[in-house]
Amino acid sequence: MIRSIPVNGRWVRVRVSGDEALPTLLLLHGITRSLEDWDPTFEALEGEYWLIAPDLSGYGWSAPHPDGAGLAALARGVAELLDSLSITEPVHVAGNSLGGAVAMTLLAQRPELVASMTLVDPAGFGKEVTPLLRLLGIPVLGKLIATTASRPGAIVQERLIFADKSFATRARIDHAMAIARETDAGLTAWKTADSLGSVLRGVRQDWRDELHRTIAKTPRPTMVLWGDADRVLPPSQLDNARKLMPHAETHLIPGVGHMPQIECTREFAALLTSFLQRNPVAASPKAASQ
Repeated sequence: MIRSIPVNGRWVRVRVSGDEALPTLLLLHGITRSLEDWDPTFEALEGEYWLIAPDLSGYGWSAPHPDGAGLAALARGVAELLDSLSITEPVHVAGNSLGGAVAMTLLAQRPELVASMTLVDPAGFGKEVTPLLRLLGIPVLGKLIATTASRPGAIVQERLIFADKSFATRARIDHAMAIARETDAGLTAWKTADSLGSVLRGVRQDWRDELHRTIAKTPRPTMVLWGDADRVLPPSQLDNARKLMPHAETHLIPGVGHMPQIECTREFAALLTSFLQRNPVAASPKAASQ
């Protein structure tokens, strides 16, 4: 069920499914995206986990966070959502793209909430990023691009994400357009991109180094997946992930782009299920969500 719930005085759109007595799996989407990126995962894992996927603060149809649109604010918004759902025990967290960096930031901020991390083509492991996202770092032009709904732009975005262009369906393009029409979502994407990097230097190293130093103090079971045809964040960054997280399980998935959870749902779900079964969290009843 998708609904909007009040969280600290603002509305957060979230999809929640499954039995609350099951272990919790929290799913975090990427920049310019929404919780719908996890629809295939909900279908694949229904009945195995209590599944929670929000629109991150300011993205999709969730209200912006009062602290801004940087990683700290986005992760704080996720923690506040978990608090509002009366979740106090550790949860499994999976994050795609920006959502991977948000997952790591959540671990840095609230380690008691994170049982494991599955990072899917995540941000935070290198400076290289698609030129489309670098453009968002240009002060005036970036804001204009982020807040202007353009069907050609939506088509380019959807086709960039997938190795198999047939996944860039009319329905996905229509959904991207619907998000683009939301002023808060565009402004949030621009602010997030500006906080993470620049058009000339790409994703900045300072916040990446600080984040990895912090989470190294509270390591968790981690799996990193990357599509070898990713054109948003290059798959070579998986090597950086292996160096920074030598304890992590890693997989390079052939013939897949930036969103393995959509483009190869069956393989993705099998890898995720296997990893989570080998790193279990004891199931315990949760309080009913608001």
